[in-house]
Amino acid sequence: MRAAIFRNGNIVADTIPDPVPAAGQVLVKTLACGICGSDLHIRKHAGRMADIVKHFPSRKPMDITRDVVLGHEFCCEVIDYGPSTQKRFKPGTRVCSIPVLLGANGPQGIGISNDATGGYAERMVLSEPLMIEVPNGLASDHAALTEPLAVGIHAVAKANIRGDEVPLVIGCGPVGLAVIAALKMKGLHPIVASDYSPARRDLAAKMGADIVVDPAKTQPFTAWAQHAEMTPEQKAARPPFQAFLPPLKPALIFECVGVPGLLQQVFEGAPRDARVVVVGVCMENDRSEPLLGILKELSVQFVYAYTPDEYAYALRLIAEGEVDAAAMVTATVGLDGVAQAFTDLANPERHTKIIIDPSR
Repeated sequence: MRAAIFRNGNIVADTIPDPVPAAGQVLVKTLACGICGSDLHIRKHAGRMADIVKHFPSRKPMDITRDVVLGHEFCCEVIDYGPSTQKRFKPGTRVCSIPVLLGANGPQGIGISNDATGGYAERMVLSEPLMIEVPNGLASDHAALTEPLAVGIHAVAKANIRGDEVPLVIGCGPVGLAVIAALKMKGLHPIVASDYSPARRDLAAKMGADIVVDPAKTQPFTAWAQHAEMTPEQKAARPPFQAFLPPLKPALIFECVGVPGLLQQVFEGAPRDARVVVVGVCMENDRSEPLLGILKELSVQFVYAYTPDEYAYALRLIAEGEVDAAAMVTATVGLDGVAQAFTDLANPERHTKIIIDPSR
């Protein structure tokens, strides 16, 4: 079969052996697969990622000297079943799945492993217990956005929202947009969002942001403070020892960029007692001033992936039209176009999410 392969630091289209489903696994045809920002990071920082994974003895690190087929945001069609399966879905059924392959040697991450082929290929294998049927005739390229939306849903769930916070979302790429959509579903307003890209600021507004900020013109924390003023009743109800603090509602900050230096910027700009949720995946060494966090009594929550229930919820939201998935898709390419798509995604004015259709 054909695939777009991460090989020697490059993305190349080539032919590889067809996958064979083992016990409990299902052979599927890839219909659509999104290019994730973490895929772009892996191309540049795969070695660093492999080193970090060594801290987790249960995980097998990626061998960057061998081929890897990336792709963990996918929608597929059932072809055939391996042994010891229940055959829950008829061949031809469209499905999504958490990108984890269950096997005799333990779970492997689909699309981030040498041995678990991802969605940048014509066919792949999935674990039958993790598959979910695509509902409501939902388009395959929209169903493929289930995974990134689930990341945003999980980040908001881990924030332990009380209901009195004013959120600030820094970075309006696919993950930031997913966080905005999840905040909207929670009914938390006003949602303040910041991004340098006009196109992404427009998308942020479409996904539910109430205030969009260009950080080149307005400091995001200044804009946030303008919309986080306490009501007169809230000011009056404050304990006396808090009277010296600015009369602002609780801050809930989502860092959705994942580049060195940004967490330090958040520490510098965040108000006292802010809760910071780190969603962006930074794959490089970074530095921040712990004393800033200490003096401001900041709470920092790192988040990763999602639960099965959150994944299923994300698919349902897209299928029911609660989240405008179509707004995020800016192009579709075949396997021969993946390498160029990696380059094109560097321009946020042109692209937000590029979908791979291996049949093209």
